[in-house]
Amino acid sequence: MPRYFNRATGWIVDKPWLSGGLVVLLTLIATIGHFSPGSVTGLFQDQLVETDVQTIGSDDEDVEMPPDVEAFSLTGFDAIVVVESDGIFTKDGANCLRAVVESIESLEYVDSVVWMDRVPILNIFGLPEPVFPGARASDQRFAAARQKALDHPFIGGQMLSSDGRTTLLLVRFDFIFITDDAQCIDGLKAAALEAAAQYDTPMEFSISGRVPVYLTAMETHEANQLYYQLVGYGMILIMSIILFRGLVAVGVVALAPILGVFWTVGFIQFFDIRDNPFVDVILPVLVSMVGLTDGVHLMVQIRRLRAGGMLPRDASRTGIYQVGLACGLTSLTTAIGFGSLSMAGHEMIQDFGFCCVIGVILAFIAVVTSIPLACASPLGRWVHRGHEKSLIDKNLTKISKVIDFVLKRQRLMAVIAIIATVTLIGLCLTLRPDERQSNALPEGSEAAVALRKMDEALGGLESSVVEIKWDKSIASDSPEVLEIIGQVDEALHSEELIGHPISVRNLLYALPGDGDVSERMSMIELLPPPVKRSFYQPELRSATVTFRVRDLGIAAYSETFERLDAEFKRIAEENPAFSIEMYGSAVWRWENLYQIVMDLATSVGTASVIIFFVLGIVYRSIRIGLISIVPNMFPLAVSGTYLVIVGQSLEIVTVCAFTVCLGIAVDDTIHFLTRYKELKEEGKEEHTAIREAFTGVGTALIMTTIVLVAGFSTVISSDSHDHRTFAILGVITISSALFADLIFLPALLARFGSKKSSSSA
Repeated sequence: MPRYFNRATGWIVDKPWLSGGLVVLLTLIATIGHFSPGSVTGLFQDQLVETDVQTIGSDDEDVEMPPDVEAFSLTGFDAIVVVESDGIFTKDGANCLRAVVESIESLEYVDSVVWMDRVPILNIFGLPEPVFPGARASDQRFAAARQKALDHPFIGGQMLSSDGRTTLLLVRFDFIFITDDAQCIDGLKAAALEAAAQYDTPMEFSISGRVPVYLTAMETHEANQLYYQLVGYGMILIMSIILFRGLVAVGVVALAPILGVFWTVGFIQFFDIRDNPFVDVILPVLVSMVGLTDGVHLMVQIRRLRAGGMLPRDASRTGIYQVGLACGLTSLTTAIGFGSLSMAGHEMIQDFGFCCVIGVILAFIAVVTSIPLACASPLGRWVHRGHEKSLIDKNLTKISKVIDFVLKRQRLMAVIAIIATVTLIGLCLTLRPDERQSNALPEGSEAAVALRKMDEALGGLESSVVEIKWDKSIASDSPEVLEIIGQVDEALHSEELIGHPISVRNLLYALPGDGDVSERMSMIELLPPPVKRSFYQPELRSATVTFRVRDLGIAAYSETFERLDAEFKRIAEENPAFSIEMYGSAVWRWENLYQIVMDLATSVGTASVIIFFVLGIVYRSIRIGLISIVPNMFPLAVSGTYLVIVGQSLEIVTVCAFTVCLGIAVDDTIHFLTRYKELKEEGKEEHTAIREAFTGVGTALIMTTIVLVAGFSTVISSDSHDHRTFAILGVITISSALFADLIFLPALLARFGSKKSSSSA
């Protein structure tokens, strides 16, 4: 294989005009992708787009047209102002709260505010029922008003906490007048504080809701992404200069990851891949890390050859011959591993896998073209400068004593490697998928603080829905409908983590009277249409029950949703005319994010198996394939065990970290194994081949580890949970990968590398 590879890659240096033309062509295509992808994709799209128009319900005589009534809802608001005070139900507190609402509504970009004093009328006479009594009311009247508010189905548990000291102001924006994102958070809070300052009752305000959470997450993501990329890459540059002791060498090495990322991001613009956080955030990191590690291996070899007296072009050509095959194998195994994501159940993960394959291939092309071309050019005269001052090369003989120590105890170390890896993998299997909305927010941000307050006081910000539908055999005003709603209500109330379910049943039982179910159902027409349609749509033969969900993560709610799902299926089975289904953002995460995490985790395992088979075929040795499993899986097992120890769950960000770091761990292992096999084919004795393999690739192994750990370490200080977790796992995985390559891999090779060594040990 090396002979065929050398023949296939010799043109890169011998015909620089051809390889340079390839670099220019790929750069040109990527540039078009960055700035004008439509100019290319438009050539392959039909100019005429046919639109199918469907008429819904035009031939269904049984479908009634819904009334022209806007249903009242406690969900779907753009922002939520969380108000905390011990004096809400006092004269001054009521006046203060009214002034706060008036101040917020006076903002040009605020369309409306819904709060306790504006809930729909529930009395059968349609008379106004303000929650707060007049300004001259006694303290007893305010105490009675507090209890009345808690008993109101739209207020108690929905807009007012059970202790009466936390209430919500639900805000809708007029987005036409929003000129700055800060208006949606800081502007609301400033208006509330300014109004409250005129009164003696102390009140605290925090802002959350759909828009503030989204804006905070995006702002944090963009700020952290730019800041920590600059800091991380800056640290990588500094560490590279320190370790290489040569600016020219560092600049040439940087070409590969820079071109790889630029090409990848440009190329994927030609495909219909949108709003994929894995592609936007994880892919550039993966491509840059793979490009950097392979680039360091190639540059170390070229510098060594130049320091030995070779001419720049000869050193570049020989460097590709000696290291290029290993780089090709790492790209092949990584691409095949990520290609396994195409079997995932979600399109987002499939797209991520497809883009990873493109990125890894382009990173390999960037490494084997840009670095040899630069080293064969006049720059090659200086790439070896500082080689004699390299800290790692100067101390490599001292580090090699570790290899001698391991080889003398090869049997013990091999047993420890296998047992430790299997044990840690067993611990990792106890991890369960999880995801929390607040993970994307800084812990001290306005939106995150308000989320925690709503979790404690009102059972959470998010709301989910149980939809009950019935067929034509059931009349929409049948008491049986209310009975099924009651069973769903009771199932939800029985779950501790489910917050404050509300349905048409609550509204009917809030009306005067003590009648049974049939009598209550007959009163449904007494409800105001906007109120009734919130939870009951007779023309659609549908009713809904809404409930709140705290931001505890899908792992905490998994058993709860499973029990509810089973209970709703039981109710539906006992009542065949009815169907019951849960939906909502929390339910979606339970059903989908769990599967997304499992898809990613499965892909990591699949990639490991594929790597075993590929290496076994390439090296024509099942032994080598089996040996490669331990140093590749051990780093992931160590990181997974860390998550178990600190009590974290298996989140999307953790599996993405595993995905990125697996590619790097495999890279180092393959470089070591490739050099080892070459030495064995030259007739070297087992221990000698292992020692010289380390001497040949040890500098690059240690250098890439130090550089990447330094880069990841800068992100540990981030206030974002996801960034911090990604960085910590990166440091742990890459560090333990070096440990496995220096300690476990030599021991396993010495013990099981060949039949002869295995039988003689």
